[in-house]
Amino acid sequence: MANSQLLDILLIAMVAGVILFRLYTVLGRRTGHERPPQENYRLSGNAPVRTGDDAAKDPSRTATRPALAERPSDPLASGLVDIQLADRAFDKDHFATGARAAYEMIVTAFAGNDRTTLRPLLSEEVYAAFDGAIHGREQRGEKVSFTFVGFKDVKIVAAALKGRLAEVTLSFNAQFISATTDATGTVVEGDTKTVREVTDVWTFSRDVRARDPNWTLVATSGDLP
Repeated sequence: MANSQLLDILLIAMVAGVILFRLYTVLGRRTGHERPPQENYRLSGNAPVRTGDDAAKDPSRTATRPALAERPSDPLASGLVDIQLADRAFDKDHFATGARAAYEMIVTAFAGNDRTTLRPLLSEEVYAAFDGAIHGREQRGEKVSFTFVGFKDVKIVAAALKGRLAEVTLSFNAQFISATTDATGTVVEGDTKTVREVTDVWTFSRDVRARDPNWTLVATSGDLP
């Protein structure tokens, strides 16, 4: 009976030894090709940035955040940057090209009493002023002969973001031929042959959160035909 128990103990010990040996061969040895412990990362604008204890243990491997660009000191440049940040589609050169086209369209429509063209391009206040001038000409029986010649210079002179409203002011140095005649056909203002050179300063505005990409004329100063 004792011999039988001793034999059982020896068999169990041998089986345990075999199991321990196999575990050691699988788990207990390092080959030098093991993957290192996974490190924690988070995405940034440039490269992965290490966080937590890993960064503290090895500061030299921590990615550096890019320094913020210095804000332009010039008010015009600063205003344009603000507008571009609020409206990623804004491009000052493209805007200036559109403003040139809008200027020619507006002054031509104003000279021709074309309210339909003017209405969507002007703010309520500016439209009221233009409509008042047109109404006065109509009551007096006056007509305007107008030919747009071109631009000598167009430049952006001011820009600002006021809440969600972007405002850009341009100076238009334009040339045109304009003459106003009364009901009898007599010229009462301007000249039918002389090219006039004028400088108008206009401000356009747009809600940067609106789906409508069009800008509206909200302020004017200078001479109109």
